[in-house]
Amino acid sequence: MGDYVIVWQYQVRPEAREQFEAAYGPDGAWVRFFRQADGYRYTRLFQDVSDAGRFITLDTWRSEEAFLAFTREHKAGYEALDRSFEALTVHEVRLCGVCLTEPPQEDRME
Repeated sequence: MGDYVIVWQYQVRPEAREQFEAAYGPDGAWVRFFRQADGYRYTRLFQDVSDAGRFITLDTWRSEEAFLAFTREHKAGYEALDRSFEALTVHEVRLCGVCLTEPPQEDRME
């Protein structure tokens, strides 16, 4: 079985783009928080080329169970971190959780 990927979409306030990119990027607060989990693999941040305020994140875990176990165990920290960045966005939505059957070779981080 492949990785479990959670897809989020954000509409970021224009004045908060740099702060958002720092928080959600590869060395940001979310990645540092998720690195506590054995089942966390990586996060990718994408900016829409036609709308500079629209971003997508792909949070990649070894399994859905690993993600759910981590969020149960660290619920308070997850919610506090989420609240601390609410002002950066106009809108955010979890688009889906997807289980990939075969992750691309270049994305495998063993």
